[in-house]
Amino acid sequence: MSERDVLAEEFEANRPHLRAVAYRMLGSLSQAEDAVQEGWLRLNRSDTSGVDNLGGWLTTVVARVCLDMLRSRRSRREEPLDANVPEPVASRSHGGDPEHEALMADSVGLALLVVLETLEPAERLAFVLHDMFAVPFEDIAPLVGRSSAAARQLASRARRRVQGKPAIPEADLERQRKVVDAYLAAARGGDFEALLAVLDPDVVVRSDRRPIGPGGATEIRGAAAVTELAMKGRARAARAALVNGAVGIVVAPGGRLLMVLDLEIVDGKIIAIDAIADPDHVRQLDLALLPPAQSC
Repeated sequence: MSERDVLAEEFEANRPHLRAVAYRMLGSLSQAEDAVQEGWLRLNRSDTSGVDNLGGWLTTVVARVCLDMLRSRRSRREEPLDANVPEPVASRSHGGDPEHEALMADSVGLALLVVLETLEPAERLAFVLHDMFAVPFEDIAPLVGRSSAAARQLASRARRRVQGKPAIPEADLERQRKVVDAYLAAARGGDFEALLAVLDPDVVVRSDRRPIGPGGATEIRGAAAVTELAMKGRARAARAALVNGAVGIVVAPGGRLLMVLDLEIVDGKIIAIDAIADPDHVRQLDLALLPPAQSC
């Protein structure tokens, strides 16, 4: 058997996986087949003698082809789902082929494809490869031309859209911002009463890493205890930020991110604060600094 025959055999063994990746990326069986065929052509033009994992190499090649196709589709303002509605499971045109049935039935309904179509191409690639095919962010990052942390955030944003988590209305964000600004101003000024005013009496603070209470506790409850903790903290290094789409706080003394405070605000009161300091956890957050509060 020649080297080319061996490559062809290995490619055919990987074809179902490559087609599944391409279908989730493109939402069209015919376009998925085109992307897989392009992967075969690129394999024939490449020297793969130094490739240890041909399946992984082919996955990244086909994913890159799909990304280019998505970007081209966006630039032409195409709406592919109008014309490329997924075929029903056990379509007669495929003779009830088990591979085709699995492809269509394996968590890829029209509803999911519609949501995927709303994502930016890079978000879609990061979500599909990582969440559906367990490709590490280190391998995804070069495909989208970003860092591993940035690729992780692309997938995080896509995941929230796919899970149907609604965007927070602007008016609610403004109300959250007022509460956060009041909390920060009171903490910076050491105003115990003003802090109590923005905290729910049963507020809870949870830390994912550092002890914050007596005996090394990582959770404290009650407005008085939380107020004392806030007044001992690094309020002057804290800034309001969007944390996964809601208003929260980042603490960055000297410009070095120390922790993120993910707040839960109900009826103008802070009812819970998650202090996130673990680097892996922080990298999974979607963060964006907000402009400084307006002075009165």
